[in-house]
Amino acid sequence: MTQVPDELKSFNENIIEEFRANGGKVGGPFEGADLLLLHTTGAKSGQRRISPLAYFTIEGRTIVIGSYAGADRDPAWVHNLRAKPQAHVEIGTDSYDVTARELPTAERDDLYPKVVEAAPVFAEYQSKTSRVIPLFEIAKP
Repeated sequence: MTQVPDELKSFNENIIEEFRANGGKVGGPFEGADLLLLHTTGAKSGQRRISPLAYFTIEGRTIVIGSYAGADRDPAWVHNLRAKPQAHVEIGTDSYDVTARELPTAERDDLYPKVVEAAPVFAEYQSKTSRVIPLFEIAKP
């Protein structure tokens, strides 16, 4: 697992605070986007982690994208979900337990264009990296 840089940690903490203060809505670069707070368990540390993430509802499923803005490594939350797919989410003012499922290659490849259609920036992110950006479906168990 990778260490989260201090500036990203501070940025995320501000987003989390704004999200909770405004019923799940935030401004700035995420204004108008659907965001959730994903609570995972650290793969190595066992500590609880919270990551603010954009999510999409596609074909009735809630999908999160491990883009890390096109970085050459997966974000820490991806490693955490792979190690322990049981998680918790906050969406708007709702909060509940979920199980995450990483989409297998064929399913991911079928769905990624729909993510790009909803948010074209994800095409740019994929073009920046040689890794395949993973998609996860999160659902109530």
